[in-house]
Amino acid sequence: MKKISLSICACLFLATATFAQKPNALTSKEKKDGWVLLFDGKSTTGWHTYQKDKASAAWSVKDGALVFDPTVDKTEKGDLVTDAEYENYDLTIEWKISDGGNSGVIFGIHEDPKFGATYQTGIEMQVLDNINAGDRFIPNHLAGSLYDLIGGPDVSKPKPVGEWNQARVLYNKGEITLWLNGVQTAHVKKGSDEWNQLIAKSKFHDWEDFAKYPKGKIALQDHGNVVSYRNIKIKQL
Repeated sequence: MKKISLSICACLFLATATFAQKPNALTSKEKKDGWVLLFDGKSTTGWHTYQKDKASAAWSVKDGALVFDPTVDKTEKGDLVTDAEYENYDLTIEWKISDGGNSGVIFGIHEDPKFGATYQTGIEMQVLDNINAGDRFIPNHLAGSLYDLIGGPDVSKPKPVGEWNQARVLYNKGEITLWLNGVQTAHVKKGSDEWNQLIAKSKFHDWEDFAKYPKGKIALQDHGNVVSYRNIKIKQL
């Protein structure tokens, strides 16, 4: 009986390993449903540093992830931005933050020389170490928050530092819904009374161009801390 049990366990393990989805890959169903990869797991193809022609040395691919290195020269730093613009879409991404780290997934970015940073036009889903990062004391700055607008400890449930988190951004006709590790962390429609009230109470209240572009690029933020991203997938709606 013992030999049979061990044999069954071995078969189950092999079956699980065989059918487990590889990072940075699409299943047949995902392909059929219209999902595409924004990161191939091997290169920075399709991405560039904000306001530059290519990805700078701060961003490299390590173990199948896009990793930011804060130790490089400041001329090599900056947010990593998609080459293409997107309007209505479902975006999924995995992130892993360093101890005390801070970063973000910023979307709806209008890349123009007159804007010095992605966050001047783009909306951010916060990436954070809720335990040791400086922003941990501000509820709508916690991991998974719609940065400085919606968030709180009741829905911000990131995994421990060093583990992968699953994030999702559903951005459709001005309606924004965010999830972190399967928990909805924010929902609002741009231009609604709720949105206007949130903006009025935020740091963006007098930012003329913030969140004004329905179509824009997506960025991975350089906030000065080591951060990794992988499994970046998008389905245009």
